[in-house]
Amino acid sequence: MLGWLVAPFLQNDIDMRLGIIGWPLVGKTTVFNALTRSAARTGFGAGSGAPNVAIVRVPDDRVERLAALFSPKKTTFATVEYIDLPGFERGKGKDSDQFLTNARKVDALVQVVRAFVDDNVPHAEGSVDPRRDGRLMEEELILADQITVEKRLENIAAQAKRGKKPESPDEQPALEKALAHLESVRPLRTLELSSSEEVALRGFAFLSQKPLLVVLNMGEDQMAAPPALASDAPVLAVCGKLEEELAQLPDAEAAELMASYGIARSGLERVIQASYDLLGLMSFYTAGDDEVKAWTIRKQSPAVEAARTIHSDIARGFIRAEVVSYDDLMELKTFPRAREVGKLRLEGKDYVVQDGEVVHFRFAV
Repeated sequence: MLGWLVAPFLQNDIDMRLGIIGWPLVGKTTVFNALTRSAARTGFGAGSGAPNVAIVRVPDDRVERLAALFSPKKTTFATVEYIDLPGFERGKGKDSDQFLTNARKVDALVQVVRAFVDDNVPHAEGSVDPRRDGRLMEEELILADQITVEKRLENIAAQAKRGKKPESPDEQPALEKALAHLESVRPLRTLELSSSEEVALRGFAFLSQKPLLVVLNMGEDQMAAPPALASDAPVLAVCGKLEEELAQLPDAEAAELMASYGIARSGLERVIQASYDLLGLMSFYTAGDDEVKAWTIRKQSPAVEAARTIHSDIARGFIRAEVVSYDDLMELKTFPRAREVGKLRLEGKDYVVQDGEVVHFRFAV
């Protein structure tokens, strides 16, 4: 049978998982509350307790405007899950503890680095030094990965002595390459790997290989001139306490307070946009009377992969995609009008979907 799909199937309700990490008392949970409009408790014991978890929708004006245009029964935004991991303690990289287990499950890490000075909030190292703290956390993640690699290589050697052949001939060389990089105190995200090496290492979920975003948590007195922080990862400066206050206010009051501080975009919007860029993600949309929905895919994805994001059956029975840009659809108002003026295009499986396009998939089941 032939079918038109406007997002009736849901395979995964979470588009991106971000783990918030940092030393104790750097304001991680304050940042978490600001990003998620939560009221999670602060003051975790180092490395103890369960993480705070919250799912938030991705702010997206295009979804709202498409919904206003189509008046659908349902409007669905992309979603992000934030996991506020308990404060990491120096030396924890030597152990396979709860922190490491949870951190390996996320798509990217958001490291909160403390820049604010508050005599009532002690610092684990005795003084506030964002550069030092960022470097020490990187070293801990590298150490955790190094231990994982060494244990696996020892296991491979033991199996070889028993005459057992490796399942993958690429694994040991890839691990040895990774170990040399880690021993030079460099994160694995800076190591160039071949496609076969990437496959061999994929299952380890190395922490220093994960995309990293650094959030510099400032005081209000630092907002005019945020402290500099040297990092090979992107850095966003936020005032966690102010962002947490904004998150608890009604939208109109929050906008007024943001304007008074000269803040154009909330911390949530900036962190999510930076995270999308970090992971190479973008959004396309399906739109109709039943539902308007944002779908998250990797940039440069072909149409058949975009279809698979919605449902594997659509990818398997792919016939063609009808594609119109968001701007053209908003100007022309309807799909028939877009087709009439040549703005609605028919594309095949290999067409590379662009950010913001509205796509209808035709498929055979």
